[in-house]
Amino acid sequence: MKDLLAIVFSPDFFYMWIRVVTPILLPALGAMVCNRAGVVNLGLEGIMLTAALFGVLGGAFGGGVIWGLLAGVGISLLLSLVFAYVHLNLRANNVLCGTALNTFASGFTVFLLELLTDEKGTSSSLKSFSFPQVNIPFIENIPVLGQIVSGHNLLTYIAVLAVFLISFLIYKTPLGIRIRTVGENEHAASSVGINVNRVRYIAILICGLLTGLGGMYLSTGYLNFFTRDMTAGRGFIALAAAPMGQNTPVGVLCASLIFAFFDGLANILQVMRIPSEFVQMLPYFATILGITVYSIQRIRAERFKRRIRSRGKMKQ
Repeated sequence: MKDLLAIVFSPDFFYMWIRVVTPILLPALGAMVCNRAGVVNLGLEGIMLTAALFGVLGGAFGGGVIWGLLAGVGISLLLSLVFAYVHLNLRANNVLCGTALNTFASGFTVFLLELLTDEKGTSSSLKSFSFPQVNIPFIENIPVLGQIVSGHNLLTYIAVLAVFLISFLIYKTPLGIRIRTVGENEHAASSVGINVNRVRYIAILICGLLTGLGGMYLSTGYLNFFTRDMTAGRGFIALAAAPMGQNTPVGVLCASLIFAFFDGLANILQVMRIPSEFVQMLPYFATILGITVYSIQRIRAERFKRRIRSRGKMKQ
């Protein structure tokens, strides 16, 4: 137990914690934007997985990480457009759309990988490009703090910056006001001339962009190659982190940190002779526990509101 605590409170663990939270935080922020617009995008897992593959393929065949970025972002936006069109224009159920997208991505990535490399499991035969590690001037020389904060992948710092950018977008811009209005009452928004579908299209595309970056981080930052189903449920974890964080940027960050803590803890327990089945279930157990606590709190809040309303009616 002492050894475990020593590891958990070490700079190396905090450094790993920041690395692990990146592929959860980015899609979680995207899911938050979608939720604010009144759309639950269940296709995060599929978008992440496809972007992870295209990030590697774009870099390998284009000859640089910038081509990987363009390919990953491009496929993420394309899949998001398909989801938006089928859900918003064709009125298909969003749960079925997201499930279909996830199922398609799982098979499509393996098929495309085998078609291009004759391999089904990994992209190890391709030349991989990764986003650069960034050392922060002055901070990197500070003991402990420099070990934790400096030296991360570029996409990690983009994820932190995204928290502030999304916060500014949602609360300080006309687009953010429209997104929140559409999510709270689409009929009221439509009555004042807001194009509900257009706003939701934009929200879904923003979600796709952030989710794609999260997927690319897995194959061009966390690792430097693609492996089959490498997202390992992170899209679903991110989907849970958004409502757990009350659909606010800071709340989503906190919820993502909680899930990432258990994910990082699972990595440590793997080397401590603890049964692998227990280790593998930790991140998902934390997700289920978090959703349960959030649901109980929400039910209690709704009951409290009903009591207040009923008392107000009785007084009248």
